[in-house]
Amino acid sequence: MSMSATVRKKGWSRKQKRLATIAGLGLVLALATTLVLVALRDQIVFFYSPSDVIAREVAAGTPIRLGGLVKDGSWTRAGQDNTFTVTDTSTDIVAHYTGILPDLFREGQGVVAEGRMEPDGSFTATNVLAKHDENYIPKEVVDALKAQGEWRPETATP
Repeated sequence: MSMSATVRKKGWSRKQKRLATIAGLGLVLALATTLVLVALRDQIVFFYSPSDVIAREVAAGTPIRLGGLVKDGSWTRAGQDNTFTVTDTSTDIVAHYTGILPDLFREGQGVVAEGRMEPDGSFTATNVLAKHDENYIPKEVVDALKAQGEWRPETATP
C-alpha cells in the first residue's frame, strides 16, 4: 500500500460543498417566507366583516376592505354622495362613498368596499367592488353568514 492511498484529504468535497450551499439557501428561503407570513398574517385577509373590525379594534385611518351585506333600508344618496350600512347580521358599520356605485349595487346584496375607518366608527370607501352577477355575494361573506346560521341560498349565489 502506498502512503498516498492511506492519507485522507482534509476538507469537503465539491459534492458536499454544493449540498451544503443548497441546504443553506433553502433554510434562508424558509426563514424569510416564515417572517413575511408572520408579519403580514393580519393583512392577508381578503376583507374584514363588521364584527372583525370591532373585534380587532381596527384603528382610524387604517386602510382595509370591509365586506358584508348592504342592510335593507339603509342606502341614501344625494347626488354622488352615498351612505349605506354594511352588516354581517350581528354588527353594522355605516359607510360613506362619493362617486358612482356599480350598477348592480343593491340593498340586501353582498358588497366589498375599500377604504378606511374614521374616528367616529364609520367607514369612508374609496372604491366599491361588485361582480357581474346580480346575485353575487363574496365567498367569505357566504362563509360568515353560514357560520351564523343566516345564509339564505335562495336569495343569492356565491
